[in-house]
Amino acid sequence: MLRRLNPQVAALVFPCLFMVSVTLTADDGDPMIELTRQAGDRVLVSVDGQPFTEYRPGGEVDGGGHLPYLYPVYGPGGQALTRNWPMSEAEDEERDHPHHRSLWFAHGAVGPADGSKRYDFWTGRDGSAIVHEKILAAESGETGVLRTTNAWVAPAGEEVLREERTMTFHAGAFDTGQAWRAIDFDVRLQAGDVAVVLGDTKEGTMAIRVAPTLRHQGEHAAGAMLSSEGVEGAAVWGKRAAWVHYSGPVDGRPVGIAILDYPGNFRHPTWWHARAYGLFAANPFGVHDFEKAKKGTGDWTIPAGRELRLRYRLLFHDGEVSGQQLDVELKRYRAD
Repeated sequence: MLRRLNPQVAALVFPCLFMVSVTLTADDGDPMIELTRQAGDRVLVSVDGQPFTEYRPGGEVDGGGHLPYLYPVYGPGGQALTRNWPMSEAEDEERDHPHHRSLWFAHGAVGPADGSKRYDFWTGRDGSAIVHEKILAAESGETGVLRTTNAWVAPAGEEVLREERTMTFHAGAFDTGQAWRAIDFDVRLQAGDVAVVLGDTKEGTMAIRVAPTLRHQGEHAAGAMLSSEGVEGAAVWGKRAAWVHYSGPVDGRPVGIAILDYPGNFRHPTWWHARAYGLFAANPFGVHDFEKAKKGTGDWTIPAGRELRLRYRLLFHDGEVSGQQLDVELKRYRAD
């Protein structure tokens, strides 16, 4: 089964890391996170000279993707932890849900508060797009910081929302020694002159599509799903939890991915659009689908001129990690 990119392919994805063989380390011995800007506002992220991920702005520069995303995503041991398709071809991967682009943030029902229209920024099938505008900052150091601005644009071209996104990259280890890498998402969704509703749908929001062997069900599946509430497997879907964790083997090595819902987020602990086939997403809006509540129960209105702030931490780790360890990390995230 092909999960680790071969050197030729990896050199195309992370060309700057293969031009010079060098390891960068912070003065005090902590890992060095390096962000390297590329043409078209792509940004390569490395940890001590080893590939971590790449920010891709979407649009025609990335083969028609309708939103920004991060791909590929490598764990501390070098395994590719997210699905390759549709960005690239790999063996033993299903080709469903072409809008599942590795690691992304979007929502499937967004529109004016008067209810006149709802646009699908999750799939983009209606022509809606989250348009990368510019990079505000790309900073390297013991933590790496990438700040961008995006416009959520309806099919006819009108701007529905503005977004300022900060992605902070870390590397370290649990108290028990397993190495981890992390990405903190800090997303500010800003309404303009008109109030905006993020609608009650399961199709969203902070999302990742995992490598085939991390799945709980399906061909090549060898993974497990666990929530902070002790719910396991496919039953995680639609439940509230402070975190959800996928774990299993990739390239024969035990690894895992967790999404932590920031304790200060509204509606914390959030609901989870977590599927056994390999999608999992934190979604605080889809109450109708998750709770069988009255349609529209999960709607959230951003008043004109105001913003909604959402924060999530994504952990990518080596080895086996317990729920207790993730509880500790959640407390640390709360304190950051």
